[in-house]
Parts: sequence; C-alpha cells; structure tokens
Amino acid sequence: MNLSRRNFLRRSAVQVAGVASVPMILSATLPAEKSKKNKTSQIFTPGGVVLFQGDSITDAGRNKEAQKPNDAGSFGNGYALMTAASLLEQYPEKQLTIYNRGISGHKVFQLDERWQTDCIDLKTNVLSILIGVNDYWHKRNGHYDGTVAVYERDFRALLKRTQQELPGVTLVICEPFSVDGGKAIGDGWQEEFAPYRQVAKKLSEEFNTLFVPYHAIFKEALKHAPAAYWCPDGVHPSMAGAQLMAQAWLKVVNG
Repeated sequence: MNLSRRNFLRRSAVQVAGVASVPMILSATLPAEKSKKNKTSQIFTPGGVVLFQGDSITDAGRNKEAQKPNDAGSFGNGYALMTAASLLEQYPEKQLTIYNRGISGHKVFQLDERWQTDCIDLKTNVLSILIGVNDYWHKRNGHYDGTVAVYERDFRALLKRTQQELPGVTLVICEPFSVDGGKAIGDGWQEEFAPYRQVAKKLSEEFNTLFVPYHAIFKEALKHAPAAYWCPDGVHPSMAGAQLMAQAWLKVVNG
C-alpha cells in the first residue's frame, strides 16, 4: 500500500469516527438537559422569526448583499445554515422565517450598533447569539482595548435592550469557545479567554436564557478526533465542527 493511500484511509477512519461520535459527545456534555421553556412547540410559534447573530463563526461566508431569510446563500456554510435547515425540515407547519445576520470580526459593541436593523426590526421571536471570541482575540493581538468587564457590560446592556423591545423573545446564548490544538490557540489563550466564557454563562443565568455550552462540547469532541478535524485554527469550525454545533443547538433548544 502506498503512502498516499495509507494517509487517505487514515483520514477516512478519523472522519467516520468523528461523525459516529457526535451523539456520544452530546450525551456526555448535555445529559438530559431540560429546556427552560415547557415545549418546543411553544418556542417555535407559527409564523415565528428565528435569528442567528454573532461573528465570523455565524457569518460563515454568507451573502450580505442578499440577506434573505430561509435562503442558503444568505446563510453561509456554517452551523447557522445547518441548524436552520433542520428547523425548516422539522417544522414545515410552522412556516418559520429564519435569518443569519452574523458579521465576521464583530464584537459585542458592534452588534449593538446594528441591533435595531439586524434584530429589533426583524420582529425576532427566537434569538441565538454567539459572541465573544473577537472581544478577546482582537485584544490579544493588539487591535482592541476592551476588557472582560467591557464585554460583560456591553453584553448585559444588549440583552436588557432586547428583552425590553422584544417582550417574550426566547434567548439562546451560545458559549464562546476555543479548541485546544488549533493553530491560532497560543500560550495563555485558554486561561485568558476563560473569563469571557464565564461571563456568557453568568448572563445566561441572569437573563434566564437557554445556553449551548460549546466550549465543553468541543473539549469532549477532542476525545474522539483531533482539533484539525473539528476546528483547525481553534476558532472557526470545520464542516464536522459546524454540524456538531448545529446538533448541540437543536438538542438544547428542543429540550
């Protein structure tokens, strides 16, 4: 057997192992977690609007010129597309309208600057937010002077504004994550980033939201396949990582 053939078989084995492991990963990190809403049918109401917000992980290369709901080109190629596709398949009778308005590079204060147009005006019923990695990463590389305290202050203000202007909205806070072994994850990253993750969890409890523990999920995923399989740079998920994120989101929200 030649070397290229052997490498192909090795990669294929890792891919199969990773996909087969998704249910095990979710069972280990989301053990019988109950939704804070009584029933999924009450979360996704007929004609409801679902919105995914965040940075490049949510953006995933979407077409920002179109920004159409329920449109693959407007969703990019990440977890938001995979999650939205599953929701539309699961609940055709709901006639859901689903948007992706994530923008690469954004931090919490930048979400706030576009919140009226990209959230409030959409009359959102279910809002999913994944934000925080740039609040740390851009500080780490010297391109931002924000702190954990600024992240917490801005995020709390955004959530408060959202609940005031969209009474009854279901909030889903996704834990910002970073994956050990990823090319961008240097010395001290995880220790310095941990407080941002803790703030997201704290605010989820404070505002009584659903919470998707992505950092813990990826940590468990590393027991089944390396970072190169799930999230090569430690920040932006691969196809497998995006699918893992989508399945986790659905499990948390579906209860």
